[in-house]
Amino acid sequence: QVQLVESGGGSVQVGDSLRLSCVAPTLTFNNYVISWFRQPPGKEREFVASITRGFDITKYAASVEGRFTISRDNSKNTAYLQMNSLKSEDTGIYFCAAVFMSSLRSSPSREPNGYRYWGQGTQVTVSS
Repeated sequence: QVQLVESGGGSVQVGDSLRLSCVAPTLTFNNYVISWFRQPPGKEREFVASITRGFDITKYAASVEGRFTISRDNSKNTAYLQMNSLKSEDTGIYFCAAVFMSSLRSSPSREPNGYRYWGQGTQVTVSS
């Protein structure tokens, strides 16, 4: 059974940083594109960032561009989301998701229904 497990969430102040991790011990990790999504309170799940299988090509939502950095370490079956200069509107449950893609360079869909595997989520709360 494929599992993705997020960690690193917490309650922080505006302007602080957090680093989220997503580990997938049973996944053939380097075959999968990894993305982060978040679900703000009372809202739909939304795309945050993605990273390709190879060449580490990254994409970001406009709302986090320049503040968040997605990365991956295939040797550890782990992806990361470094979040700096956090704002109150970054509050939500953060999920990592994985989808198989044959291309090393292709970026995935930004729609949640394009992903096969999901973690259980980790809560991020940013207060002023």
